[in-house]
Amino acid sequence: MLKHIRSAIAQLSPDEIQAHAERPVRILLQAASPASAAAVENYLSGGKLGPARLAEARSLLLREEDAEPGARFHVVAFEAGLRPPPNWRVGYDTFEFRPDRPELLVSDLLAGREDLSLALARRFSPFRDRVTKDIIQRVSGENAMFAIMSALPNVIPSLAEIPWAFGEFASDTAVLTVNQIRMAFQLAAASDHAVGFSEQRSEIGSLVAGAFGWRSLAREFSGKIPFGGGLLPKAAIAYAGTWVAGASLERLYRMGYGLTRQERKRAWDEAFTRGREVASQLMARVKRRKDAKPEPIEAPIPSAKYE
Repeated sequence: MLKHIRSAIAQLSPDEIQAHAERPVRILLQAASPASAAAVENYLSGGKLGPARLAEARSLLLREEDAEPGARFHVVAFEAGLRPPPNWRVGYDTFEFRPDRPELLVSDLLAGREDLSLALARRFSPFRDRVTKDIIQRVSGENAMFAIMSALPNVIPSLAEIPWAFGEFASDTAVLTVNQIRMAFQLAAASDHAVGFSEQRSEIGSLVAGAFGWRSLAREFSGKIPFGGGLLPKAAIAYAGTWVAGASLERLYRMGYGLTRQERKRAWDEAFTRGREVASQLMARVKRRKDAKPEPIEAPIPSAKYE
């Protein structure tokens, strides 16, 4: 299994993730009054930012009246009631904000520009909590989906098209573990921590070691039972193992330490229950498609969050 993990790790690119997190994001504020602009500035540059990041955050937020002629921006935020700038697309590169509800700007911007999520989270605290939770939910769902799809190759022959499957050389456990390592890179990038194999060797070592534990649990359930009881626990284990790993990493990057043993056990119990729900929904979709032309399946993201 370690050989498979090493081979799959070679397909990861922490530099690419780092590059996404370091993308410049300049935001132009179009506000009806200085007070409205200040409300958004204070909200976006608030939170626990170091002096350097705080200065950078403030430099990336520029009011319209302070912008130099010909200055270029990636996003425009305009106050409700004002007209959006011409030739800019609302919901993609220009977004409405309300001074009394600045958090709505965060939700709308992330929904419209997922490609900027790491860069925004790295520089602005209000984006960080949302982005890190979304990463954990998404990767947990991906791993639950893979646990099912890898056990049903004849039902879903498009398995090789999954970009994070890393080819046939990788075992199931290797793919799930390496997807968790990719999650660790993304969480570190979003949390303004160093990204890379050497920079995160301790976290990567813990993920690889943990793979043996939930691999043993998964072995108790047969993944080859057609649409049977073995698949649901296998997918739930993949979901829960990824969720707990992500929750502990998020705590580590936010507070400097991960979940305690008791917290990990509680998180596992909650995530396993949630993982069975996710797996059941996936299996229902697989059943409907088993006699039809295969289509890509996306894991549903549950609304519940582990705090």
